[in-house]
Amino acid sequence: MQTIFSGIQPSGTLTLGNYLGAMQQFVQLQDENNCYFCVVDQHAITVPQDPKELRHNIRSLAALYLASGIDPEKSTLFIQSEVAAHASLAWLIQTSTYVGELERMTQYKDKSAGKESVSSALFTYPALMVADILLYQTDLVPVGEDQKQHLELTRDVAQRFNNRFGDVFTVPEIRIPKVGARIMSLQDPTKKMSKSDTNERGFISLLDEPKKIEKKIKSAVTDSEGIVKYDVKNKPGVSNLLSILSVCTGETLEALEQKYEGQGYGVFKSDVATAVIDLLTPIQERYHELINSSKLDEILDQGAVKATEVANQTYLHAKNAMGLGRK
Repeated sequence: MQTIFSGIQPSGTLTLGNYLGAMQQFVQLQDENNCYFCVVDQHAITVPQDPKELRHNIRSLAALYLASGIDPEKSTLFIQSEVAAHASLAWLIQTSTYVGELERMTQYKDKSAGKESVSSALFTYPALMVADILLYQTDLVPVGEDQKQHLELTRDVAQRFNNRFGDVFTVPEIRIPKVGARIMSLQDPTKKMSKSDTNERGFISLLDEPKKIEKKIKSAVTDSEGIVKYDVKNKPGVSNLLSILSVCTGETLEALEQKYEGQGYGVFKSDVATAVIDLLTPIQERYHELINSSKLDEILDQGAVKATEVANQTYLHAKNAMGLGRK
């Protein structure tokens, strides 16, 4: 049995891309692995947040984890800031993380571009991400393609720390799905689907109503050829919709190309919309049952206790290995 860890920021409602690229994997992995799934709220505050909105988003994300199929009997679900060892280990990890590595982080470059001043936490938060993963002696991290750089940093830092202080951390492996790992914007298929997109038609929220989903998909950018074919370079919009349909239905890209041969984009887009709606409807129903329930609080309380017990052991091991404290 392997140990799995992954976390998502509570910065707005999750998108279809978040679900297909990450959360769907979580559900598949929890049956045969020791899984820790985290609402990484301390990462969210690297940029300004409204406290009331942040608190709502934290709870909403936790409910979406469960609604998507995370089973608290099989997995540990918790909120990052409720386990103090995350921030404590992050400080120790920074001593083994180089400035040059942090400067190369793509997300830092993107979020700081064009701004006169940015939080120092935005620069150093990859060290917190490294700590998140290493605290649970993680064997495998299931992520979307956009997080690969951070996972490579995690592996480098873990190996560097171990070389200096002994075998303290497990060096994790990265798991990226072959299809659906990087769902793109419906309006600009050269960019990843993002909940921060200023064009609301570019992303599908997990809580979007069916009519809104249908409208967004029917307005998705394609091309003038009318040929349903997977070709990311020359047909990025169509390829993105094919990826979405493939992951939603389980059909291969090749089978879908044959299915829609000679049919144009109308029927194709309609079927994509139907598949997405069918996928999200039970998730939305379960979400609304959970969001204001005491059951959600019970699950998160239990998760924090379980995560704290494991995380504290790793933190103390790392602290002692570095020579900190009296023991």
